[in-house]
Amino acid sequence: MDGGVGVKLRETRLQRGLDLAEVAAATKIQTRFLVAIENEEWDLLPGEFYARSFIRSYADYLDLDDIGAAELSEASIPTAAEQLPRIEPEPPQEAHYVRRKRLSARLLAVLATLGLGAVALAVALSSQNGDSGPPLTKSNGDQRRQVVQSPAEQPAARSPGASLTLTATAEVWVCLLDGRGQELIDGQILGPGSEQGPYRSDGFTVSLGNGAVTMNVGGRAASIPPTPNPIGFAIGRDGALRELPEGERPTCT
Repeated sequence: MDGGVGVKLRETRLQRGLDLAEVAAATKIQTRFLVAIENEEWDLLPGEFYARSFIRSYADYLDLDDIGAAELSEASIPTAAEQLPRIEPEPPQEAHYVRRKRLSARLLAVLATLGLGAVALAVALSSQNGDSGPPLTKSNGDQRRQVVQSPAEQPAARSPGASLTLTATAEVWVCLLDGRGQELIDGQILGPGSEQGPYRSDGFTVSLGNGAVTMNVGGRAASIPPTPNPIGFAIGRDGALRELPEGERPTCT
């Protein structure tokens, strides 16, 4: 059987009377990616590692043990550096979060100054009236003490959302979006030990080329099944994980 790895896969499939829909259902690889593999159009696949993982899964399904590491290394698959853009690990919203913290600190300082001024005025008025108690207001001729809301009665501040940190345990392709759909990790291939985050958002959606990653959500380790196949999750505001079917996973393309 002559030709490259894609030709071998196609000819073996045709010899066994299988159509692409059957292969896609069995391997969980999209039909368009299977066509790209058979035509050896590697630039249509999302990265070098993803492409090689798809080829191995396809060959295993067809019981093609003769497609080994040597033939995979000869395939003209673009490297991750040639195909995929890099982004800075720090999420875009981090700078906005820092500016918001600075603005909040200034606002607190202004409010504290105004509060001290109000206390001084109250003390002065109370000294003039010979009363060291809280300031009084008049309503319909009756004196009533001013009601001040206690801190316990004030509404609680809105939670800033879930936090997420990703650490690769082996080479893995990652596409990560925040709750507004902004790309935090734009289809990067992370090397073993690479750590990304922490990110913070109302929620996340993530697509992984395989299960070679650990996720820390809200300070707790999330359980990721060890799988060589693509997998994806939705992470809620409360940190709860929900596995996504293939059609709902982000693609970063």
